[in-house]
Amino acid sequence: MGAPLYDIHVTTISGEERSLADYADKVLLIVNTASKCGFTPQYEGLEQLYRCYRDRGFEVLGFPCNQFGGQEPGTESEIQAFCQLNYQVDFPLFAKLEVNGENAHPLYRFLKGEARGLLGSEAIKWNFTKFLVNRQGEVVKRFAPATLPSKLATEIEAIL
Repeated sequence: MGAPLYDIHVTTISGEERSLADYADKVLLIVNTASKCGFTPQYEGLEQLYRCYRDRGFEVLGFPCNQFGGQEPGTESEIQAFCQLNYQVDFPLFAKLEVNGENAHPLYRFLKGEARGLLGSEAIKWNFTKFLVNRQGEVVKRFAPATLPSKLATEIEAIL
């Protein structure tokens, strides 16, 4: 449980502080989300992955972010209601955070440092960038926003 990821604390969408150590020994898909984005329908695919693999130690962790086109303007309670009403989201959602810039959350500073994007860029380019993390807390791969959740099943199964 010595992975740096597990030293990071986050806030749930209902306002509770939580350590990522709570997810030690699980395969994680960490995603920055938004409710008013062209990629928002990916919530459905993320929930399908979660339902398919959660019994095998898989978690999807959704982190709403309003840094891209102001596409997540709502409060945490509005975001949670939207996700449950429209996509029956049951996977854990967290408080809004920033993924880029000087106020980037420590989680995203860690993820970006571990897995760079296109052409070696560290910055998150848009909503629904996905990071796959193994049971040891190591970032295995970064996926672009356009990569559909359904395309990740093989990669997830390989590390479950």
